[in-house]
Amino acid sequence: MSHSDDCTVISCRIRKRIETSGKRFFANDNISEFIQEGELDGLVDEVARKLRDVLVSLVIDVDKDHNTAQTAERVARMYVQEVFRGRYAPRPSLTEFPNAEALNELMIVGPITVRSACSHHLCPIMGRVWIGILPNSGSNLFGLSKYARIADWIMARPQIQEEAIVRLADTLSDAIAPDGIAVVMQADHFCMHWRGVKDDRTHMTNSVMRGAFLNDATLRREFLSLIRLESP
Repeated sequence: MSHSDDCTVISCRIRKRIETSGKRFFANDNISEFIQEGELDGLVDEVARKLRDVLVSLVIDVDKDHNTAQTAERVARMYVQEVFRGRYAPRPSLTEFPNAEALNELMIVGPITVRSACSHHLCPIMGRVWIGILPNSGSNLFGLSKYARIADWIMARPQIQEEAIVRLADTLSDAIAPDGIAVVMQADHFCMHWRGVKDDRTHMTNSVMRGAFLNDATLRREFLSLIRLESP
């Protein structure tokens, strides 16, 4: 039976709503608007049942092995409620306040510790993010902790790093409406550390520059030089 044949399961009902809306549901998409109250608990149960089948197919005696007897349930909760939470939970609320003093100087937030997962192998991505903002008099400002909450919400999905920081930059640009936004991420990829070449020294650093950070080389250099001072 294919995943679309049995709509008695929670995942099928959610999928049908998304397909009816014409929207996509890629690994790094947020689908919270299509999930009804109480369905996440049912989704955890469904995922646990299927993960138990995966363990059985890996020839693990989940009935007698005390270490794996509850592994399927633990992993299901971890995926839905924690490491992939950014897919299933709505965006954190942001308490905004007006830019009363018409601030227009460079602001930098970071390093923010972030955790994600590679969508190719579902291995951890562990890293840090720096955010640069050049506000204007009409920008929406919000408290320091909110940047970390938004970054965590974006990163808690299976994805590739290059797309993750683009989505973070887009989300912050929409929320703040600044003259410029910059995001730099540096991360270790366990799909490289744990498997394949098993290289534990290589990390990836990439950036997204928007508005004034893209057009003003002096501003861009100032931002990059300041975040280097905060690197270990």
